[in-house]
Amino acid sequence: MPAAPDRLKIAMAQISPVMGDIAGNCRLIAAARTRAAAAGASLVVYPELCVVGYPPEDLVLRPSVQEACEAAVRDLAAQTADGGPAMLVGAPWREGEKLHNAALLLDGGTIAAIRFKHELPNYGVFDEKRVFSPGPLPGPVPFRGVRLGVMVCEDMWLPDVAECLAETGAEMLVVPNGSPFEAGKWDTRLNLGVARVVETGLPLLYVNYVGGQDELVFDGGGFVLNADRRMALRQPEFVEHLQITEWRRGNEGWRCEPGPVAEPLDRLSAIYQAMVVGLRDYVTRNRFPGVVLGLSGGIDSALSAAVAVDALGADKVRCVMMPSRYTSQRSLDDAAACAAALGIRYDTIPIEPAVQAFAGMLAPIFAGRAADATEENIQARVRGVTVMAISNKFGHMVLTTGNKSEMSVGYATLYGDMCGGYSVLKDVYKTTVFALSRWRNAHVPAGGLGPAGEVIPDSIIVRPPTAELRENQLDQDSLPPYEQLDAILEMLIEKEMPVRDIVAAGQPEDVVRRIQHMLYVAEYKRRQAPPGVKITARNFGRDRRYPITNAFRDISK
Repeated sequence: MPAAPDRLKIAMAQISPVMGDIAGNCRLIAAARTRAAAAGASLVVYPELCVVGYPPEDLVLRPSVQEACEAAVRDLAAQTADGGPAMLVGAPWREGEKLHNAALLLDGGTIAAIRFKHELPNYGVFDEKRVFSPGPLPGPVPFRGVRLGVMVCEDMWLPDVAECLAETGAEMLVVPNGSPFEAGKWDTRLNLGVARVVETGLPLLYVNYVGGQDELVFDGGGFVLNADRRMALRQPEFVEHLQITEWRRGNEGWRCEPGPVAEPLDRLSAIYQAMVVGLRDYVTRNRFPGVVLGLSGGIDSALSAAVAVDALGADKVRCVMMPSRYTSQRSLDDAAACAAALGIRYDTIPIEPAVQAFAGMLAPIFAGRAADATEENIQARVRGVTVMAISNKFGHMVLTTGNKSEMSVGYATLYGDMCGGYSVLKDVYKTTVFALSRWRNAHVPAGGLGPAGEVIPDSIIVRPPTAELRENQLDQDSLPPYEQLDAILEMLIEKEMPVRDIVAAGQPEDVVRRIQHMLYVAEYKRRQAPPGVKITARNFGRDRRYPITNAFRDISK
């Protein structure tokens, strides 16, 4: 047994693995180790399942993936024969007939220890019980004279694992994570970390992912809490980052020396940053040359264009205005001004010839019937065909621009404005769209590639929302004011409140029942919607899985 040290340097590797790119992820892991070695670190801690990516879903059930991960881990272990830093990496690991979510300590050229995740989350966006088997309650990992209490992500969210580690002699808690972003989640993580420190009397080191994976975005923000609950340091959000932590052993155990404490982003900054990172990684990792979107002169498409430019650069964003007979001059002017402010390519393709062609084609079977939403939807679908044609011809992914308020109540057209490959506003309520637009005019996000200043003309922000599919149309002709709508939707979706409680909170019962009905009957549309960045506690898709056929409605009392 090596002599117990009284000093230790641990590197926190906040990295952004790519799902399934095992070789590329291992290069990322090795590069972080090289930097940590130069700083004198003894151990590098990486995020959960960093070898394959998180969450791997059913990909991890493929035997070939499991074999590739095991081979990669053994290759990484061999690299530690050089006497440099050990590595605590995450990978799927098969033991007998069971597949586990594992943390593996690689040291001295070998796999020195393996610990399996005990608490498997099976709620919200998580579905780990589908693919992994839980491990037993773990004991400490011996590491060069120090006993590390390794807890994999969800193991920190409940008390049992930390309690077991403390009782069996752990000297510090080390938590590799794959914890996705949602607005306000940083406080939840910190409070849980503090709870585990209070319960065990041990310091805690927390490492998280950064980057986008389909609908999820990981925001990093790793931190260290000492046994007195004080924060020793905190990593920045949404960027790859290597932090060297310096530890000293005293009479009361290990303590981390103070380091840089990055300030948490405020709510709007964090949401905007999440949208930028989610879109950037989705487009680049799926090898699209850029994006194309319809720029209508409305606030949703303007904000979507701003996010796209910040994520990808103006040269990779092209917009198209598709006016109809109902498009106002104000919309034309506002769209052109927004495109000019962002410096993006802007084309105009009038849709009236195609609309008239459909009208003539359908006239015989529509004879004697008044115009209604059918004709409005034809306009939206002509626009969908147009942007999809541009996508097919030039390879740009279509970016849809609908927000969560609209998607909640079905205020969107299948195969029309819902056409596309990705949506940055899918989980953003309309009231937040307004707030984000004002925020972007006053700020450039960290790492953003767009210009400073007013990129969304104020004329767009203050204008009453309209789809402009008929004369003098406004959204609030058929919807409550967005402040009221969003308040009701948040209570129905995020909080799952019954109608009676929403009414008791001050909302009119007839309005609440109408919105609940619209929410339920639009489920079939949402099943066909493109993926989009998760922002709230319950996004449509992975978080909230409602049946399409659903006759349930809340009773009155």
